[in-house]
Amino acid sequence: MVKVRLLFFLLGVIGPGGGTLLYNGLPSTTTVQENTPAGTKVYTFSVNSTRALTVPPTIINSSPLTKAFRVDFSPPQYNVVTTGTPPLDFETMPNSFELQIYMEDDSETTELQTLTVQLTNVNEPPVFLGSLANQAVTIYIVEGSPKGIIYQVLASDPEDPANTLKASYSLTPSSPFTVSSTTLGDIESTKIFDYETDQRSYPLTVTVTDSGGLSVNGSLTVFITNINDETPYFITTTTSFTIPEEQSPGTILTNITAVDPDAAGFVSTLYYSINTPNQYFSINQLTGVIQIAKRIDREADPFRLNPVITIDIKVTDRPSAGQSNYTTLTITIQDINDNPPLCKKYAYSKAVPETETNGALIIDLSNECTDIDVETQYNIFNFTGLSGLGSNERFQLLPSGSGRIVLTGNLDYEDPNNIGVGNEYSLTVKVQDIAYPYYSQNIYVYVKTIPINEYPPVFNSSSYVFNISELAPPSTKVGQVYATDADYPYIGITYKIVSGGSTLQTSSIFWMNPTTGALLLADYADYETTRQYQLVVEATDSGSKTSTCSVTVNILEANDEKPICTPNSYTLSVPVDQATGSNIQNFKLTCTDRDSGYTSFQYFINSGNVNNHFTLSPSAGSNISRLILANPFDYTNGVDKIWNYKLMVDITDGNVISGSPQPIGIVQTGTVTLYINVYIPGLTTTTTTTTPSVIYVVSSKNVYSDSAWYVPFVATVGALLLLGFLGLLGYLIAKYCPCRSSPKPDTEML
Repeated sequence: MVKVRLLFFLLGVIGPGGGTLLYNGLPSTTTVQENTPAGTKVYTFSVNSTRALTVPPTIINSSPLTKAFRVDFSPPQYNVVTTGTPPLDFETMPNSFELQIYMEDDSETTELQTLTVQLTNVNEPPVFLGSLANQAVTIYIVEGSPKGIIYQVLASDPEDPANTLKASYSLTPSSPFTVSSTTLGDIESTKIFDYETDQRSYPLTVTVTDSGGLSVNGSLTVFITNINDETPYFITTTTSFTIPEEQSPGTILTNITAVDPDAAGFVSTLYYSINTPNQYFSINQLTGVIQIAKRIDREADPFRLNPVITIDIKVTDRPSAGQSNYTTLTITIQDINDNPPLCKKYAYSKAVPETETNGALIIDLSNECTDIDVETQYNIFNFTGLSGLGSNERFQLLPSGSGRIVLTGNLDYEDPNNIGVGNEYSLTVKVQDIAYPYYSQNIYVYVKTIPINEYPPVFNSSSYVFNISELAPPSTKVGQVYATDADYPYIGITYKIVSGGSTLQTSSIFWMNPTTGALLLADYADYETTRQYQLVVEATDSGSKTSTCSVTVNILEANDEKPICTPNSYTLSVPVDQATGSNIQNFKLTCTDRDSGYTSFQYFINSGNVNNHFTLSPSAGSNISRLILANPFDYTNGVDKIWNYKLMVDITDGNVISGSPQPIGIVQTGTVTLYINVYIPGLTTTTTTTTPSVIYVVSSKNVYSDSAWYVPFVATVGALLLLGFLGLLGYLIAKYCPCRSSPKPDTEML
């Protein structure tokens, strides 16, 4: 369809709809001036059409191509107008345009005609190029700069781009600047400017006129800029100051003022600083106010030796790289009485023996205190106001006002009139300046009385007698000694055994508590070995003074030994028809006791005496007793069935026949074991006639280490294997042996 329509355009054919579509006034040629503003009417035409237009008249192509024109409809006609984009410029654009205007109705009938637009030239004024083309120009000239070109005006004439006609330049005002006559557009300065004396700014108007008399004006402003070519100077005349020490930080010392000729009196352009190293003063860099920055102590170094501070003040008219000037300030620090007397310590503790004599110096405080104020009138002090427990009675400042505390009373610990709490005295002395404001400090002196060991300990008895049973176990208290010491305060007495108490087994069976004096057993005592001990006990006080006393310890006898009888184990044989009341096999027990008499023994058959066949005679009151058959045996009637007896005989030492007091202690018991075999005479070929003798029973105990567990294990396994082998051997002999004996009648008792 597009190709068909294009063909219609080229041939000017009336479309198939059969309608009429014609331009009135086209084709045609028209003219327009350059620089015509947008919307300027270039040409007017109308349209004849019997049908409705679907495409109104439209510029579809131009030669050369441009968007500088468009078709506007203003019923009943159409206008070709400028668009302003791009602007029509005779010097830069083609001078003629061929505009193809196309339209179409609803029957698809089309029409295409050409409008030729010719561009005509118009004389234009010159135009500025560069910065002056859009705005006013500001120019800065540094003071002191040499004469010469300060700016070049760039301009152009649209009709004379090459400036062959030489446009003219003029400048208003014409002084102190001018436009160069040799180099077009160059603006030159005609003098050297001084910021401090000359005008600071110059408004200028430059005019460019072309050969046709058209001109254009541009605005320039020239500013003279200041440079730092003047040195500021101080106008403050006072440079020496005297200030007291201890001023508060922030206190204003003075205000230093300087003037800068460059700044025309504006002090804000000046910057102040302290040029020498300094920590005690600061300066406001804008105002020049000098303040104390840190507490100044006249007594501290370096001011104690040299109270003068010198500082250099620097003023600069720029923060950096500016013109500078200097002045020197001298500040003298004045001493004030701002320090109380200082002492090495404010609490002293002095130990004084209780035997110290009157007039003895306790402490000299004048050597302990100083006043660091520099001036003499401020560093003198004295001591006053001695107070506290014991002051003026036992202690005084001698001479008055000095710091010498002297003993003037009695410090005896044993003196009941001594009122010190624990014989400690708390004294207060005031050390005070003699100048206003009379600074003072309290010094506390604690005097502690040292007790002297003047007296030895004294026992409350020169000798002690104690009794203790031989049965008492170790740690049993035997008795207690006690000593006193006349020295006060009582610090303590220690006790020890000097001699006595030794035995064959140990150096002493006694131990004495060193603090309480209690005498205790360290081991068992044995009355039968040693019945009495003589001890020497020593008491020692804290000062190593000693005294002694004698201590007698009587060991009281106690029944602590068991009866020992021989034999203590024996085997007897007795015929079944033994006569009652007879001594069995002439057996007898012979007993002894280390702590009992021969008549104190008692005999008991504790076990094994079935049917009471046996007795011991005598049963008490003798150290010898015989075994007697008390009741006959009766096996025939079945009364007796036991043929072997084991008698356990107990022998006690608690029987007192003589009437003497029984020893202290419990009843002790010895034990004898008797083995008795009853036999039928005639059934045995051998009669036991063993003479009684002492039988020693030795008990062996296998002790082995836990690590040797394998010894009993191997022995047990070996024994089991041996028993198994013997059993197997007996079984084989019994099974395969050909001879067997015939049974015989019993010859043994049933």
